[in-house]
Amino acid sequence: MRCRVRELRYKEVINICDGLRLGCVCDVAVNTATGQVLAIMVPGPCRFLGLFLREDDYLIPWECIRRIGDDIILVEVPGDYRREKPPRRLWV
Repeated sequence: MRCRVRELRYKEVINICDGLRLGCVCDVAVNTATGQVLAIMVPGPCRFLGLFLREDDYLIPWECIRRIGDDIILVEVPGDYRREKPPRRLWV
């Protein structure tokens, strides 16, 4: 199956181990030398009423993806999710 990176951004990610809806893909980690997709990133849940703070992003390795459908991506991530700190933004 061929899929463009921009098409992945609108797909919802669901963990088949616990049925948790993680959210939609926000970014993709790619090896620039080979063009291979290494992982997908999903924004973490909001902390305080969804206004101010956001938890760390979920980093899901490509090997954990089990199925890519028309509107969802099924992943199998047992245990805790690996998380990555979001980049710090400077307000100008």
